[in-house]
Amino acid sequence: MRIATWNVNSITARLPRLLAWLESSGTDVLCLQEAKVAEEQFPFEPLRELGYEAAVNATGRWNGVAVLSKVGLADVVKGLPGDPGYDGSVEPRAISATCGPVRVWSVYVPNGREVDHPHYAYKLQWFEALQAAVAGDAAGSRPFAVLGDYNVAPADDDVYDTAAFEGLTHVTPAERAALTALRGTGLTDVVPRPLKYDHPYTYWDYRQLAFPKNRGMRIDLVYGNEAFGKAVKDSYVDREERKGKGASDHAPVVVDLEV
Repeated sequence: MRIATWNVNSITARLPRLLAWLESSGTDVLCLQEAKVAEEQFPFEPLRELGYEAAVNATGRWNGVAVLSKVGLADVVKGLPGDPGYDGSVEPRAISATCGPVRVWSVYVPNGREVDHPHYAYKLQWFEALQAAVAGDAAGSRPFAVLGDYNVAPADDDVYDTAAFEGLTHVTPAERAALTALRGTGLTDVVPRPLKYDHPYTYWDYRQLAFPKNRGMRIDLVYGNEAFGKAVKDSYVDREERKGKGASDHAPVVVDLEV
């Protein structure tokens, strides 16, 4: 069984690439983030033609998450229980579903913007709600994983240059402590192998030739419980999909399971 997570940075802009990648990669389940489209405009039909069911939590604008599955889609929960919301509204940043023998969450963690910005406090509160929401499944015997764009680099090795991020979000002690607390529910970081270079970065900014210079970050993560971890046979960052015209600024992270 092949499971992946990918921040596509607009499913409308990326649809031809997404469909081609799904067809060539043999992916059974894809957790998708930053759809940037309302649910009623989501491309259900072309995905259905490839054999994928889709569960979607999206309202347009900058957010939106989905789970695409070829192996069944059941017990769908849209949203994060206990979501603190931001500026008076709850954003579509989480969706969970059971796909065959595995239960997954697709999450798009708030960016945080700046350390002294209200969005940063919201990010930490959102992590607390996520920790509470997944604790039961994380401790269970069924393979379970929380996949997505976490907007946090777990360690200094997960950014190309720590000095470049001094004083910025994504690397602060509080954000990393939130990841530690999330792992404390029984989840483990499934670290993928890079297809090139030494570090499995998953995101490269569009600006300043960041991708050709490999100035990246590992912020797209797969956190699985014990049963999920035992089933993992391989995991890698599909760096090739970051190349070329019209690419997302994130690459897919792929996990192969034997379940």
